[in-house]
Formats: sequence, structure tokens, C-alpha cells
Amino acid sequence: VSIAKEIELEDPYEKIGAELVKEVAKKTDDVAGDGTTTATVLAQALVREGLRNVAAGANPMALKRGIEKAVEKVTETLLKSAKEVETKEQIAATAGISAGDQS
Repeated sequence: VSIAKEIELEDPYEKIGAELVKEVAKKTDDVAGDGTTTATVLAQALVREGLRNVAAGANPMALKRGIEKAVEKVTETLLKSAKEVETKEQIAATAGISAGDQS
């Protein structure tokens, strides 16, 4: 997020894209505290593929509705597979995985 805050572009379209990515990174950091790189890469892919589809004639609103349905389904699936972290040992193990310590 700190790097994203420093991005300033002159081109108005590039500036809009950069602001979108900044917002994605900030919201991810605020909500999850981690995963900003993944969120940024996903946002970039969604924008790239969305623009490609619209250029090929896709209806932008239909594309938006499809993305919203996909988000609902992914969220539902993730919530079903989520596990409660309650003990100090579970918290430590989760923190270790998040920090990249797979041992």
C-alpha cells in the first residue's frame, strides 16, 4: 500500500487506473491486513480482461453483473471452507503461514 500511494501519473486514463489499484490495495489492507499484492494482481487482470471483452463487443453491464455473481459464489465457497481460529496455537500457526514459515 505504501508503494501504491506514491504512484502519480499524468495521463488521465492511466491516473484513473492507478487510483483504482490504490483503492483496491487500501481496502484490502483495511479489511484483511494482508493480501494487497494478490488483490492488486486480480484487479489488474479483471480490468485487462474486462476491457478486452468490451472492445470485442460485450455489454459492460452484463460483464459487471457476471463479476458480481462470481464474487458472491467465491465468497460463499470461501466462507464454507473457512475454519475458526480460536487457540493461541492456531493463531501462531496461522501467523506463521501468513509470514511464509511453512515448517
